[in-house]
Amino acid sequence: MGRPGAAHGRPHTTRHFVSSLPPKGTDPSWGGPAPDLVFFLRSNYRHPEFRQGALEALAVAPGIAAWGLMTGVAMMKSGMSTVEALLMAVIVFAGSSQLAAIPLLTAGAPMWVILATGFCVNLRFVVFSAHMRPYVMHLPLWQRLVSGYLTADLSYVLFTKRFPHHGGDTAQLRAQQAYLAGNCGVNWVAWVGFSVLGVVLANFIPTNWGLGFAGILALLGILCSLASSRLRLVSAGVAGAAAVVAFAMPFKLNILVAIAAAVAMCLTLEKTPLAHREKA
Repeated sequence: MGRPGAAHGRPHTTRHFVSSLPPKGTDPSWGGPAPDLVFFLRSNYRHPEFRQGALEALAVAPGIAAWGLMTGVAMMKSGMSTVEALLMAVIVFAGSSQLAAIPLLTAGAPMWVILATGFCVNLRFVVFSAHMRPYVMHLPLWQRLVSGYLTADLSYVLFTKRFPHHGGDTAQLRAQQAYLAGNCGVNWVAWVGFSVLGVVLANFIPTNWGLGFAGILALLGILCSLASSRLRLVSAGVAGAAAVVAFAMPFKLNILVAIAAAVAMCLTLEKTPLAHREKA
């Protein structure tokens, strides 16, 4: 709404310009209703899937929070300043990379070594992003980048469990974005909030509490819920065995080896009668 009297004396070209704009809520580059911003528009918060995503994330939030708390403590115990620890907690948002980088920072390792370590530890997200690509390709680039930053391991698992197939009509795409917003929002608050709390309370929380193991238990609980078929059980077993065998590899590359072994096994088994019986 304009200010009182603002319309008086204005040339009609302004009204013509406004009327030539696309209708509110549309995106001409997409050819239909504009998709909600993944995390910031109120229309996401009002969607039922936003609440569903948030509730499912809340179920594992205590484990994520405990893991984040101990990561914040570890950063301070490593000798990082409060400002450095706070910036790392908010910007990096990657527990494995943070824990891998902390001892390297303490030892004064070269920057390229620290960056290479973080890159190797998070190579699994290349697989995740390749799978998520069809879900978000209708969004502008910056929204896809925000989605990539805020989507963590558990967010990815819960999202793909809720929406095993991408695409669909406008309502389906909107539901997917709303769910992702609620799920990732809770996950981000649990991790970053308690990482910051760990930084602030580092002198009062001993590292021998072992609260970080709660995050592993949360991941294990999600894994068990996803093992709903024999093929998935086999792939989980192969991944676990490969991770243990390759445990001595540097930069936690055993994680990448485990993913590659599980994917290779699944691709092989898909050609067998077992896979056809599972699909039936």
